[in-house]
Amino acid sequence: MIPRAWQFFQTVLGVIFRHPVTGVTIVPILPDGRIVLVRRNDNGEWGLPGGIVSWGEEVAEAAGRELTEETGLQIAKIRRLVGVYSAPDRDPRLHSIAILIEAEVTGNLQVLDTLEISDVKAFDTHNLPKEKLSHDHDRQLQDYLAGRTVLA
Repeated sequence: MIPRAWQFFQTVLGVIFRHPVTGVTIVPILPDGRIVLVRRNDNGEWGLPGGIVSWGEEVAEAAGRELTEETGLQIAKIRRLVGVYSAPDRDPRLHSIAILIEAEVTGNLQVLDTLEISDVKAFDTHNLPKEKLSHDHDRQLQDYLAGRTVLA
């Protein structure tokens, strides 16, 4: 019985640690058209809000949860799927797949998750931060602004 249990345990560990983690990234659009970005505590860079989809959670639900935790905003309407980003090196911490959505958002800007986020700010599309964005968010934002739908 023990060898069978050990084999099962090894299989479960292999599934967990040898497969990409699924996450969601949001392009939050305020009613005035500005895009909301967050400044991350782990690398000090600006980026799009988002995070890992929890077990038993739908992608849209995860998007709403992560957006509220990081920005204080709520999703009013998901406009479109912008893309899926799966390059193994897109996130320096682990192999993750990001599903990028565009969403109309409402509420007041406020950092709720102070362990992960240090600042939240709205930017006009012509006044986005010039420095490198976190992870591959430069590419994600460029694809969004160009109106592309991407599978990368």
